[in-house]
Amino acid sequence: MKSVLLIGLGRFGKHVAMELLALGHQVMAVDQKEERVNEVLPMVTNAQIGDSTNEAFLASLGVRNFDFCIVAIGNDFQSSLETTSLLKELGGRLVISRAAQDVQAKFLLRNGADEVIYLEKQLAKWTAIRYSSDHIRDYVDLGEEYDIYEVDIPNSWQGLSVGQMDIRKKYGLNIIGIRHNGKMHFSVSSGTTFSSGDSCMVLGKYKDLHKCFRL
Repeated sequence: MKSVLLIGLGRFGKHVAMELLALGHQVMAVDQKEERVNEVLPMVTNAQIGDSTNEAFLASLGVRNFDFCIVAIGNDFQSSLETTSLLKELGGRLVISRAAQDVQAKFLLRNGADEVIYLEKQLAKWTAIRYSSDHIRDYVDLGEEYDIYEVDIPNSWQGLSVGQMDIRKKYGLNIIGIRHNGKMHFSVSSGTTFSSGDSCMVLGKYKDLHKCFRL
């Protein structure tokens, strides 16, 4: 269990609070608007109404005591930038800030953010890859050349084993899981066989995935 300082309780911040609650973490939520704070009270450990660009207010929260801080302010970049900078100055261990543009991401990283969440860009890439192919069910961006894809098994693979296909040797792709009858199985060996309706979780480069699965 970790302690989290979450600043900004718009739609994104509210969903983050919900997910952190589901994971069993302790959350201190902050927003200037009383109605937003009241709305998330059942989902968090504690909540405060206040201006996160006010150094005295932010210091009163005990920034150093949190495992990480999330700046989820969406519609006021100046406030997001000032809050990010203050969190780092006050000893924030790990500051994660939301950006809506490339230039915002650059400024946030220069002014204290340890990491930046760029929702629009990340979701745009996921949408393009997920829906430009009839056979990619899901996609996880690892931020590098290699990503994780869930792909439908080609009909020609049915009845064959992972070892027989050997796509690691042929294409540099690693099968890390197989979904069979709706359930994902991660205990994959060379003897694991493919069945009709299966999909597999593959780690690799998109260009190699495209060649292997003929997307």
